[in-house]
Amino acid sequence: MVVLKKSYMANRKGKSDNYRIENEKDYNAIMKKIDALMKKGEVNLTDKEAEELRILALAAQAYEKSIYTIPAPKTLEGLIELKMYERKIKQKELARLLGVGEPKLSQIMSKKRKPDVAFLKAAHKLLGIDGNVLLDFADI
Repeated sequence: MVVLKKSYMANRKGKSDNYRIENEKDYNAIMKKIDALMKKGEVNLTDKEAEELRILALAAQAYEKSIYTIPAPKTLEGLIELKMYERKIKQKELARLLGVGEPKLSQIMSKKRKPDVAFLKAAHKLLGIDGNVLLDFADI
């Protein structure tokens, strides 16, 4: 039996928001149930099924986050690209935000130019990149 089942029933009664998938076997069983519910289509789900789908999806998401971690970028370019992705902005908009020209940002991103202190300071303040990490990339 899937570990989630007991917690799921407690959650339905409002007693607990804790639900966990303990192993890959349980995860696969949950994903099959999610797939079956999704195939019905959102408009064809009962309220009970929609709530079950929500709970199962949250449990699957929590399990995936605990098992499948993505390492942080190791380069300045990677860090900047991650911040661009998180903010859903393009390089042109990032250059404007950082107060640098598009050519300068392009050169930094393609490693044709080392970032200066002003650029790193802006990246720290505006993008929230750790200053200690940025110091490793400083051209000083």
